[in-house]
Amino acid sequence: MDRLLIVDDDLNILKVLQMRLESEGYQVETASDIAAAKNLVAKNEYDLAILDMKFSGGSGIDLMKSIREVDRDLPVIILTAYGTIEGAVEAMKEGAYVYLTKPFDYRELLLQIKNGIEKSNLSREVRRLRSILNQDHGIGDIVGRSAAMKRVFDLTALAAQSDSNVFISGESGTGKGMIARAVHRLSGRRDKPFVALNCAAIPETLLESELFGFEKGAFTGATSSKKGFFLQADGGTIFLDEISEIPLPMQGKLLKALEEKEFYPLGAQKTVKVDIRIVSASNRDIEKEVEEGRFRRDLFYRIRVIPIGIPPLRERKEDIPLLAEHFLEKSAAKVNKKIKNISPGALKKIMTYSWPGNVRELENVIECAAVMARSEVIQDDMLIMADQKMPESVFRPFRESKQEFERNYLIELMKISRGNVSQAAKLAGKYRADLYALLEKYNLNPLEFRQD
Repeated sequence: MDRLLIVDDDLNILKVLQMRLESEGYQVETASDIAAAKNLVAKNEYDLAILDMKFSGGSGIDLMKSIREVDRDLPVIILTAYGTIEGAVEAMKEGAYVYLTKPFDYRELLLQIKNGIEKSNLSREVRRLRSILNQDHGIGDIVGRSAAMKRVFDLTALAAQSDSNVFISGESGTGKGMIARAVHRLSGRRDKPFVALNCAAIPETLLESELFGFEKGAFTGATSSKKGFFLQADGGTIFLDEISEIPLPMQGKLLKALEEKEFYPLGAQKTVKVDIRIVSASNRDIEKEVEEGRFRRDLFYRIRVIPIGIPPLRERKEDIPLLAEHFLEKSAAKVNKKIKNISPGALKKIMTYSWPGNVRELENVIECAAVMARSEVIQDDMLIMADQKMPESVFRPFRESKQEFERNYLIELMKISRGNVSQAAKLAGKYRADLYALLEKYNLNPLEFRQD
C-alpha cells in the first residue's frame, strides 16, 4: 500500500483529504505543523508528500528542503491558496513535483499522486540497482566514478528493468560485454540463459546455422540436429557482439526473426518460437554503417531501442587511478605477490598515456607490472605501454633464454639418469647421438653425474 504524508495547518482540509485518499486505497498520515512533519519524515518512509505552501512559522518550501535532506527522491506536491507565477517557479526550482492552487480539481490531484508515486518507485529502484552496480564503483572490471560512467551505470540499471532491446557502443576494450552481462544479471531474465555470440568470429556460411540451428540431414555432414544460439537463449538474453559484421543478406533474416519471434532452423518444416531479449554491441559507428548502406536501417531501429554508449578511457581519466588500483589488487593475487600500491611516478605515467586499448590494455599493463615487481610498490619503469620496448633487464633475447632452458634441462636429465646417456635419451625421447651432441654443445660430461 502506498504511503502518503499530508501537511497543512487547515485541519478541515487535512481531514477531508485523509478520508478521500484513504478511500482510494492509500495509507495516509497527517501533520498540522512543520515540527510534527519533520518528526514523521525522520521516523518513516513515504511514497509522496502533499504540503501546504504557507504555515505559521515557516513555509512549505522550507519543509520540502528539510524533507530532501532525508529522502531526496520523495515527490512533493505543493498546495496553495495564494497561487502566483513566482510562487510556482520557486516551488519547482526547489524540487517540487507539481504545484496546485486551491481550490484544486480532485481528479487532477489523484492523477498527480499516481504519477508522482510511479516516479518515486522508479527512482528508488534505480538507486537500488545502482548500489548493486557500484559496490566497487562499477560492474566487474568496468570501474568508474566519473560522471560519464555514472550515466552508463544509470542507463544499465534502467535498461535492466525493461525488456526492450539494448545496443551498446564503444571502442574495443571498453567493456561492452560486461555491460551486456550486467543488463541480463539485473533483469527479470536473470535466472534464464545468457548466450553470447561474437558475430565477427563466425564465417558467413555458418552464421545462419549457428543462430537458428539445423535439423538432421539439412546439409552434408548434418548427422544430428543442433540447437542454434536463439533457441539456447530461450527465456533469457542473447548478446550479439560486433553485430555490424553480420552480412546484409543475413541481416534480413535476423530482422524477421526479431519481429516475429520465430524462425525456421535449417532444414525444418515448421517454425520455432522463442522468447528472447536482444542485447547487441559494436565498436563501429553503426549510424555511419547505416548511412553507407552496410547495415539495414530497419534492423538498426529494431536493435537500438535503448542505446548505451561507453566512453573511451582517454575521455574519463579521473577513473584511471581507481581502475589501476582495482587491477593491481586482482593481478597481485593472481601472481601471488604482496603489492600494495603504485608510485607517484607510475601513476603520472598511466595518467598521461592515451590508452588506445582502453580498459583491457590498462589491465594487461598492470598485470605485466605485477609480474615484474621487485617490491611492494609498482614503479614507472615496470609499466610497459604499447609504444614501448620491453626493458632488456627484464627479458633477454629468446635465443639466450632457450639456451639457458636447454642447459638446465640437460643437467636435470643427467642427474635423474645418473649419467646414463641411454636412459636419459629414452626419458627425453631423443636419439643417443642427438643427446650426445647437445651435451657436447653445453660442455656437459655425463661421467660427472655418475654415482657409484
